[in-house]
Amino acid sequence: MSCGNQEKKDSTEQNVDSKNLKEMSFDELFTSISPEEITDNVFKLVGKDFTVITAGKESHFNSMTASWGGVGILFNKPVTWCSLRANRYTLEIMKKEQTYTLSYFADEYKDQVLFFGSKSGRDTDKMKETTLTPVQTPTGDITYKEARLILECKLVELTTVSPDDFYNQEDKDFIRGGYEEAKEYHKLMFGEITNVWVRK
Repeated sequence: MSCGNQEKKDSTEQNVDSKNLKEMSFDELFTSISPEEITDNVFKLVGKDFTVITAGKESHFNSMTASWGGVGILFNKPVTWCSLRANRYTLEIMKKEQTYTLSYFADEYKDQVLFFGSKSGRDTDKMKETTLTPVQTPTGDITYKEARLILECKLVELTTVSPDDFYNQEDKDFIRGGYEEAKEYHKLMFGEITNVWVRK
């Protein structure tokens, strides 16, 4: 992100704070850009900042933390990909709804981002324990008002990995370890990016 954009972002955040973010609408907080306009370093975005994956609608949704994935072009479409254990509750909802959001936050929200990975929404009502503020996008997907970047995605492919597909023993062992927990191998999830939103 350029210096000029950062100064604008800092100024905007001050204005948002003064107007009480929790009372603001989605349209007041976010503006649409194209995937080609995303300026973040993807290795920091995913590997350092982490990703909050949210699936479901306003009546019932679940979020999880993910630290693996990326963005790119697949079949001439802008896509995201993530690697998830097969027993993740968010994945279960995602397969039903076939849409989801990937949300990214400033460092000040890191504790809340990591909280989404601390317990399963299948067994607890963890969504009521977070201090982040859920909000619907114009298409009805769920994200959070505190996010600085949101990718809305349409599920296009789920692929099951196998340890036989890997050439490194460490990777083979990791995949087998995931199978021991879920009794099913990891899923590679590919989604077409349908909308990109950034904080105004």
